[in-house]
Amino acid sequence: MMNSIRRTLLLWLLAGLAAIALATSSVTYLAARREVGELLDLQLKQLAYSTRIDDLLRGQRPGFATRPTPHTSGVTELVTQIWDRDGVLVYWTQPGMGLPVPATQGYATVHHNGRDWRVYTLVEGTHALQVAQPQDERAAIARQTALRTLVPFLALIPFFGALMWVGVGWGLAPLEAMSKAVAKRRPNALEPLDGRRLPDELQPLARNLNELLARLDAALASQRRFTADAAHELRTPLAALTLQLDLARRATDPHDVAVALDDLESGVARASHVVEQLMTLARVEPEAMAQRRTASDLVAIAKDAIVARAALAADKGIDLGLAKATPAIVMGDPTSLGILLSNLLDNALRYTPRAGRIDVTIDADANGAALIVADTGPGIPEEARERVFDRFYRGDDVATTGSGLGLSIVKRIVDAHGASIELGVPAEGNGLVVTVRFARVQEQGFRGP
Repeated sequence: MMNSIRRTLLLWLLAGLAAIALATSSVTYLAARREVGELLDLQLKQLAYSTRIDDLLRGQRPGFATRPTPHTSGVTELVTQIWDRDGVLVYWTQPGMGLPVPATQGYATVHHNGRDWRVYTLVEGTHALQVAQPQDERAAIARQTALRTLVPFLALIPFFGALMWVGVGWGLAPLEAMSKAVAKRRPNALEPLDGRRLPDELQPLARNLNELLARLDAALASQRRFTADAAHELRTPLAALTLQLDLARRATDPHDVAVALDDLESGVARASHVVEQLMTLARVEPEAMAQRRTASDLVAIAKDAIVARAALAADKGIDLGLAKATPAIVMGDPTSLGILLSNLLDNALRYTPRAGRIDVTIDADANGAALIVADTGPGIPEEARERVFDRFYRGDDVATTGSGLGLSIVKRIVDAHGASIELGVPAEGNGLVVTVRFARVQEQGFRGP
């Protein structure tokens, strides 16, 4: 069974009305019971004072009433009894009633023959007059008063239900209109919804939908740009591979064949590297990294990355090592952080000349942690430091091979971890210093320098 806001609201409103009706009837019953009791108490007292005991006793045998008194006729059941000073019942309107002998003058509530009676006693001379009325009659009058309030209300509930159904439908009309407007949109129609005429309750929904559409538009634009850039970047190595393959086929001299095959191998390696970087960039999604976030040891990550590249650094005669290792635990995705440092080290190894130096530093204090990679390569001109994070940007130096995706991947991982990245120059003035700062360090991970 489908959930319906309209049906739910109608049921709750009708339930609320029914509860109000019952509460009103209960209050009415209690108030009527009190007022009827006060009124009938006053009636009993007036009746007692208006009754002449001598007239009732005159001409009648003791202990028997030849006719009912005028006070016993009417809508309520009244009982009248007269007692003498010896406690002998000398007059009654209902034979065998036998209300107990009165103790004092005034009002009293007695239980007799399974019923509660309200009794007023008046003492005159040597006789005591009792006028009594059953309590259940008072309750019946109060119930009738409450029912007269409840029944019309219950009779109008269908009318109220129809009115609420129409009113709730009218109130939900803007939501239905918004739903139809969204349903009619084409897949590529990502313009924001017009929320100027929407009620206040739908404004947050419209605002959140517009923010979602904006993010979706940005994501689609990023994917289109990524696809176009990837196609453009792959076109060059593939064209080069075709040319090198053609040269290898036409070469007759063994030396020329070997050179052509070496060039072909380099082209394949570059194309493979571009594809690998593209796959890495596609995997580095902020949402996925957020789900895998855990306590990550920067020192351990740095040591693993350095060990993995130690042989390559030794082959080029580059001094690669961990210059400072302050214990630091940050909340993040360890795999992504490993990719971040690997790309920074690969970039440094690619541009650092032979006999150069690459230092990795892990530093931490009470405000955060820093991952620093410093090399003695040619560095990056200050005017190009913002653009190097763009996809496929490689600057003016084409002497080295690369995809132009390494720092773009680094920037994406940095942003997903809420960190910051800075490019600078070493104190000696030559090379590049890349500093990644993490805003927060897990308290148990920071132990100070």
